[in-house]
Amino acid sequence: MPQQDRSTQNIAVFGSTGSIGKATIDVIRSLGSPYRVHSIAAHRSLGKLDEQIAECQPTYAIATDFEAAKTAQWDSRTRPRTQKRIGTEHLEAIARDPEVDTLVAAIVGSAGLLSCLAAAESGKRLALANKEALVVAGPLLTEAVRKGGAELLPIDSEHSAIFQALRSGNEIKEVKRLILTASGGSLRDWPMSRLGTATAEDALDHPTWQMGKKITIDSATMMNKALEVIEARWLFQVRSDQIEVVIHPQSIIHSMVEFVDGSVIAQISPPDMRLPIQYALTYPNRLPCPAPSMDWSEAMTLDWRPADRERYPALELGFEVALKGGSCGSVLNAANEAAVQLFLDGKIAFPEIVIGCRKVLDNHNYSSLPSLAELLQLDDWARKEISNWANTKC
Repeated sequence: MPQQDRSTQNIAVFGSTGSIGKATIDVIRSLGSPYRVHSIAAHRSLGKLDEQIAECQPTYAIATDFEAAKTAQWDSRTRPRTQKRIGTEHLEAIARDPEVDTLVAAIVGSAGLLSCLAAAESGKRLALANKEALVVAGPLLTEAVRKGGAELLPIDSEHSAIFQALRSGNEIKEVKRLILTASGGSLRDWPMSRLGTATAEDALDHPTWQMGKKITIDSATMMNKALEVIEARWLFQVRSDQIEVVIHPQSIIHSMVEFVDGSVIAQISPPDMRLPIQYALTYPNRLPCPAPSMDWSEAMTLDWRPADRERYPALELGFEVALKGGSCGSVLNAANEAAVQLFLDGKIAFPEIVIGCRKVLDNHNYSSLPSLAELLQLDDWARKEISNWANTKC
């Protein structure tokens, strides 16, 4: 377990230059002692990484894109208190470092899986923003957490909300269903007949959240919610038919838990990721947070509506994968990552993101108990398959 009695709580922030990473550093800055940024890691945003080095003075800073680091001669810029490293292999080493108490896993996509497993096996507190780790390897990661004596705390606002609702002594056997809320994304009010004309600029114009490109496109297709269904299945050990999704445009209700007696508990707060991030860092304690609080002097209407699965076919994929498990999560996640990039590059239309994912998922060789090596192999296969499909489709 993390060394909670140590005078300093050392935190590694992987994906530190992304929206979650920057919000995490803001939270740590606000918390102050005993919380300290021990290590940071980024892929290509090396200018921002250098700014974070100057501010946080971490022990280690990692650039995972070798070519970008070498081209910029990034490792030659000296910082006396920070050791610079280049390459993904250093992520696992730092995730296992005895000096690290908590890993904030905010690397987008399956690239964050191995460091999550390393932290779990080493008994760390794993503050998980990387939902793909559970989507790809839910059974492997949850077993690593159990064996390593680690703590797995969600940072996704929806799963943090459920985690908080379950905190007050409620047992999972008392849960009837988990209700994940969704903003509906940037195209939620578009007629379905127009979705085929949506550009990347259209899909990136999110009405509520400020996020990276990949997750914003996932919000528009609702693939993010499909992946969250799979994540919830493993994180809370529930059946897929115990999970529901509703559209909640205000993004104030972050998720709800309905119990077998009909009672529903919701977690409500303004849409700001700093609250779930801080809760994962300070759990089980609650401390003042830099995120805004509810303004009870203002009138507000909160509403929700069922998620239309015809409009959002990605949801069907999420529930299917949550039910079937095995190799499906790795294939769906990889196919979606590749398809989103193809859409951003202008090579496929918006609806084809999910169409391509369906074709790749249906055509893979399913395994009910895949090893880590098999999952990584399928990840590579699915990316190539979606690219081949995009090149040959009529």
